[in-house]
Amino acid sequence: MRDSIFYSTIRAFFVALFGVFGFIVGLIVLIAAIGAMSSTTLSEPEASFSQKVVANAEGERKTTLGKDVPVILQLNIDGIIGAEGLTMQTIRKLLVESREGDLKNDRVKGIILHINSPGGTVVDADGIYRALKTYKEQYKVPVYAYVDGLCASGGMYVAAAADKIYASDVSLIGSVGVVSPAFLNFTDLISKIGVQALTLTAGKDKDVLNPLRPWKPGEEKEIQDIIDYYYKLFVNIVTTNRPEIDKTKLVDDYGAKVFDPIQAKEYGFINEAGYGPREALKKLLEEVKITDNNYQVIEMQHKSWYSELFGSESSLLKGKVKHQLDLGTELDPNLANQFLYLYRP
Repeated sequence: MRDSIFYSTIRAFFVALFGVFGFIVGLIVLIAAIGAMSSTTLSEPEASFSQKVVANAEGERKTTLGKDVPVILQLNIDGIIGAEGLTMQTIRKLLVESREGDLKNDRVKGIILHINSPGGTVVDADGIYRALKTYKEQYKVPVYAYVDGLCASGGMYVAAAADKIYASDVSLIGSVGVVSPAFLNFTDLISKIGVQALTLTAGKDKDVLNPLRPWKPGEEKEIQDIIDYYYKLFVNIVTTNRPEIDKTKLVDDYGAKVFDPIQAKEYGFINEAGYGPREALKKLLEEVKITDNNYQVIEMQHKSWYSELFGSESSLLKGKVKHQLDLGTELDPNLANQFLYLYRP
């Protein structure tokens, strides 16, 4: 009798286990089928962003207005540029979608950047800057920036795309400079513990600054040349778009320092200090000649988790699973081994 009860329990357990397993497999097959059908449809492109109405210059969210009223697009440059959610690919896609769906037919009349960023990767800062410049030139819309906290290094690079820059009383602006990845040398350590290392390469200087061998004099020049190039590019971008900044003083005096908004205005980094977000928005409304409250301020956000799960770009449907080990490092892992326009006090 005891054997019968034991085997019945085991059988019931495995029946339930395989039932759950079968349900999960069926669900994955169904999701894959839905994803395949959505990816082959040639109708309206799938949107990655949803539209959220945010407060206008009067502090009101106008959600009941028609779909033909003018729109100010609020774009948040908040956090480290190049980290997840604030890459050049994300911003490019956002700007494309700002001309589609409910926002098509040239509804977007201007862009207000809300910036609170220490900067980030060279590539992403430059990509976002160029995406904004292309957008405003192609669609003839002004871009204004409002700094609420920090607009440093790559943040300043992106802000250079704006026609006007306004800042709050407590903001810090500037830090025109470049930093490379950290290069460490472990030769003394490995010699003490009795370890030998061999790196096989082809091509002259392929293992430049190899941490497992003594460095040769002047070996860092290749890296320094890249840093110098990125720095000259940064200086030219800022001084071309902000002609009030004296190029010689920027290089010789201002350097990679950050400045309070009063100094930043004096040196030409921003147009006005002591502004709030509503005042900055009102300046943009004046520029685009919107004189009443018949407009909306729209912020575009990534769609909710179920849209990401069931969308054609889902990693589940593509068979990709990202594993990431957090070692408690100071920088975002996306910034590792990259040249940075980043303010690090």
